[in-house]
Amino acid sequence: MAHPTVTAKLNFWLYRLGTISKSLKTLYTLPAEKIDAFLNSYNIYDHDWADEKILIEKMGPNYYQEVKRKLVDYYSVLNHLCAIGQVEKMYIPPAIDLSKSIIANQRLFEERVSRDLGLKTGDRVLDVGCGRGRVASHIASISGARVTGMNIDPNQLESARRFALGNGLENQCEFKLGDLNEIPFQFPDQSFDAFYEIQVFSLSKNLPKLFVELHRLLKPGAKLAFLEWMMLDNYDAKNPRHAELMRRVKPLIGAIGTPSVEQYVDALKGAGFNVLINENASLDGLQAPLIENADKFFTRVTRLIHFLVRWKILPAHFKALFDRLTQDGEAFIEADRLKLVTTSHYIVAQKPV
Repeated sequence: MAHPTVTAKLNFWLYRLGTISKSLKTLYTLPAEKIDAFLNSYNIYDHDWADEKILIEKMGPNYYQEVKRKLVDYYSVLNHLCAIGQVEKMYIPPAIDLSKSIIANQRLFEERVSRDLGLKTGDRVLDVGCGRGRVASHIASISGARVTGMNIDPNQLESARRFALGNGLENQCEFKLGDLNEIPFQFPDQSFDAFYEIQVFSLSKNLPKLFVELHRLLKPGAKLAFLEWMMLDNYDAKNPRHAELMRRVKPLIGAIGTPSVEQYVDALKGAGFNVLINENASLDGLQAPLIENADKFFTRVTRLIHFLVRWKILPAHFKALFDRLTQDGEAFIEADRLKLVTTSHYIVAQKPV
């Protein structure tokens, strides 16, 4: 009989190979209009919610519908590109243990979230921006909680449902189409025992309004936890190098808004939450070692893609997709090392009893 550790590793690699195969097949058969829509979607990250006047100028008074369409165009392809590497969950985790992989650090962080929220069997938990539902399934499996995932991309939701079903979690995980900017959400008051999200709040055009809505949805004493993209005190908008790095990093990580730590804390307190944890969850406040790992992997893959396209083994659009994906990895690393921005700031807050 195989040792449990050997079996677990074998199952992991079988899953990874299956995921990579499915993603490559999907990318291979992408229609031209979907490729163009993905490449054109990047221009929404040239904007910031704080500059609404410019958004209206460029896209009209109903600018959000255009932004939403481009977000779906972006994530419906990006999730397949990310799944080829260690970022199927579409986030670089905090650097918790540098002797371990990105996937292992993701699991360590998600286990911390479960502990910090105090999750137990039967708790109802909301995950906004759930993507392919892999985090939701992990949280459900380790805590016994029932997780409701919400996302704007129907294709990712279908992937999330298939994954939960394949892992026997269909009674613990449900996935619903929803938009964090379309408030109120489709749930009654005090529906949930906890809430978490990972690197999605930059897509909220009104954080104070969103936190008021989350306060409505949570039971008294319930906690929320989130890992986010935030602008740090070292960032100086008047510094040309800082501004250039910000311009390059935002499309790479899919950020529209650039809130500071203080703006998050103020919005939470304004909505009635008590902040319990407010820290950078990475060792020494740096994600750079893990970002470098991801960047090196995808850079090597991109070189291989170039070779395969040159010899007409893969269609030409693979080169365009992977060139765009890897365009600004070094900018993200530099910005993180300078502590201008981070995607590993972690906040836990509680609704008073």
